[in-house]
Amino acid sequence: MICALLHDVVEDTTVTLKEITQQFGPKVGVIVDGLTKLDGTYNLEVNDNPQAENFKKVLSTLVVDVRVVLIKMADRLHNLRTISAQPKHKQLKIAAETDYIYTPLAHRLGLYNIKTEFQDVCFKITEPEVFQELSNKLSESDQARTEYIEQFISPLQTELSHLGVPFRVMGRSKAISSIYAKIKQSKINFEEIYDIFAVRIIVDVPVEKEKSFCWQIYSIITDVYKPIPERLKDWITTPKGNGYESLHTTVIGPKGKYVEVQIRSERMDDIAEKGFAAHWKYKGVKKQENVYDNWLDNIREILEAKHANALEFVNDFKTNLFSEEVYVFTPKGDMRIIPKGATALDFAFEIHTDIGYHATAIKVNNKLVPMGYKLNNGDQISVVTNKNQKPTEDWLKMVVTGKAKSKIRSAMKEERRKVGEYGKEALERKFKSLKLDFEDNVDTVAKNLGFKSRIDLFYALSTDEVRITDIKNYTIDNGKIIFKKDEEEVIKEAPLLEELKKIQRPAKANRSNILVNGEPADMYQYSLASCCNPVQGDDIFAYLTTNAGLKIHRTSCSNAIHLLANYGYRVLKADWEDNVNSSFVVELLVTGIDSGPGVIQTLTNELSNKLGINIKSFAIEGKEGYFEGRIGIVVLNKDQLNLVVQALEKLEGISSVIRTDRTFK
Repeated sequence: MICALLHDVVEDTTVTLKEITQQFGPKVGVIVDGLTKLDGTYNLEVNDNPQAENFKKVLSTLVVDVRVVLIKMADRLHNLRTISAQPKHKQLKIAAETDYIYTPLAHRLGLYNIKTEFQDVCFKITEPEVFQELSNKLSESDQARTEYIEQFISPLQTELSHLGVPFRVMGRSKAISSIYAKIKQSKINFEEIYDIFAVRIIVDVPVEKEKSFCWQIYSIITDVYKPIPERLKDWITTPKGNGYESLHTTVIGPKGKYVEVQIRSERMDDIAEKGFAAHWKYKGVKKQENVYDNWLDNIREILEAKHANALEFVNDFKTNLFSEEVYVFTPKGDMRIIPKGATALDFAFEIHTDIGYHATAIKVNNKLVPMGYKLNNGDQISVVTNKNQKPTEDWLKMVVTGKAKSKIRSAMKEERRKVGEYGKEALERKFKSLKLDFEDNVDTVAKNLGFKSRIDLFYALSTDEVRITDIKNYTIDNGKIIFKKDEEEVIKEAPLLEELKKIQRPAKANRSNILVNGEPADMYQYSLASCCNPVQGDDIFAYLTTNAGLKIHRTSCSNAIHLLANYGYRVLKADWEDNVNSSFVVELLVTGIDSGPGVIQTLTNELSNKLGINIKSFAIEGKEGYFEGRIGIVVLNKDQLNLVVQALEKLEGISSVIRTDRTFK
């Protein structure tokens, strides 16, 4: 509580961390330190990333005291609840940071309610119109949904009461963000989603009776309603890696609607809703032991490994925040939970670092497989080792987990360090002849020659990739080696506004229809990003690349989260001007019932004759009763595009109309 109240004090006032530690004790000092952003202004070098450095600071304290992250989660949630007061470009950066690291971290710590609110607020920021549309549709169908849930539960009530234990039944809608994810993934409309709501049955029984009562409830439900066997998920026998326990089934309810039913105990519900924050209450329960311990051990190992920069650390850490998992077994039958997509070599490192280092062959279900083989549920893996085996550069391409990546990099650095001893000695002799202190100057030389670390420099000197004679254009001042910077290096170190000047172009007669920081984008070298193909009216931002000028991205672009979360300091505010007549080519993916040659005529008639739209390209393919068409059209702005989509959706036999990200040259 003290830490929550003091979390911004060091950052926003003259009070120091030392004073807080003296007054409130070392524990409070450690937590408040973990919550305080790093000081100082940032020199934007290639590897210097203030956002990643701050992430690293918070995450490093996670293993010392998890309450740092719980307070950080609450702080982030409060920031998001009041985010409407911030300008749009700042909202986008905060939302991207949240999506990139805080949402998956909330999932990993089992903070379901916080995770859901994170996702919904971020979705509202990046896709405001879609969010509002789905929100309205949910509100309109709210009463009908409540009535349906009552109708669904009614025949179960009597049977459930015969169990003779307290229980409660509740129905809830799925989060707007997860409904949208399903719409995008399945390429269907809101009306076609069958499991928009879930029914939860929570029973109050002692821990030792939880499993048998949950299965009895499952039996009662499936006596009344027909279950869909492949949708049964038993996370009671095998809890998720974040401690989540529940029995899920999907049944066909009244009127033929699919209904997801979640069955759990009060303890399971507490853990499911509050995750790590409720974990301490159940320390004595055997099932709850070690739920987070193994994961925290992995984080410790990643922290101990040396990373080239903070961004590399954050990316390694992020692989430990997986939402989908696979259950595999050791030769002795011990179960391990690993991320979906993890490989046989990942498993070797999961068992023990030495087994990973010396792995020469791996068998899955007694069959020899490549090291990059992706593991599936139920696989049993045995690893053959050889003490002479060493990790190679290729191994980094065969693993996905942060632990394996950081350990392989560490082993390779150690190997490079050994080879680099000769180069180090040669450099020490050079410094001695120049009467320079080695420690004071070695990193300056490494940076000047373009190396990320001194180890890389020593290795390059040992292998003749560079030579001592390559160290030139320098002066010595007061025991320090100082290099004369060439123009390219000056650009690299320039602040953002200085970098912008470098990509300025002579003023043109035609003004751009995009404003960057309130100025016409034509002032600069810029282009529309090919990954998301923005059109006038889309929410956009500008990203200053290192060698290709400004790139204009949609805020909903698949690359936006990565750019805004990791390189937010290179992002500039961008807007469309209203009064410019430009045109954009957009591709629509149209699917529907294949009614023969008439489909093409219907679509082209609607677009060309009724809406007056210029068709740039048209391709259609019929497949077993349904068709898929890709139509390139010329539009003036997003409003016109939305009118076209709505008109096509209303045509008979059309199932969905989705804008793709394809760019037309």
